Amino acid sequence: MKISALSRILIAISALSLISIYFLPVWNIQLWAPQYPEGIEMFIWIDHLSGDVEIINGLNHYIGMKIINQEMFPELQILPFAMVGLILFGLWVAVKGNKRWLNLWTIVLVLVAMGVLVDMFLWGYDYGHNLNPHAAIKVPGMAYQPPLIGYKLLLNFGAYSIPEKGGWVITIVLFLALVLWFVETMRKKRLHV
Repeated sequence: MKISALSRILIAISALSLISIYFLPVWNIQLWAPQYPEGIEMFIWIDHLSGDVEIINGLNHYIGMKIINQEMFPELQILPFAMVGLILFGLWVAVKGNKRWLNLWTIVLVLVAMGVLVDMFLWGYDYGHNLNPHAAIKVPGMAYQPPLIGYKLLLNFGAYSIPEKGGWVITIVLFLALVLWFVETMRKKRLHV
């Protein structure tokens, strides 16, 4: 079944808007403490890290956390190519205008988003739990897993983790794909009644 012209246009716009991910940070992790009232932050981009990474590494060294560097994230090598695939796939769906292709693109978007969130959670868990036993500061039973989304108190540091501009673009594209999938599914049912 063919999807509506409006849906095809919105899919094309959504797919093309994903190009902005190459120029916008996707995620932001912020830390505040009495000794850092202005806060320190790290930005996660599709292909690199930026912000106060070295300051965070210096602080985390005392409690035995691993040094953050781009080499520890093979995902930053893969994601730029995966995003090209999602963009081209979205444009293919818009050109073909087929409901089955829309279904598949929506499923792929959901799976990629879930996969990235699971990957971030697992990385955060490993980063916050697998501490150097010879660290200068040890607090028995304390883990330093950063929040996946939202706020968490880690010793005297408040940690805040949220999507950044690029993350919101991805969220909007995913939401729009789900809405279009629903609208086209309802349209198909009405046409077959």
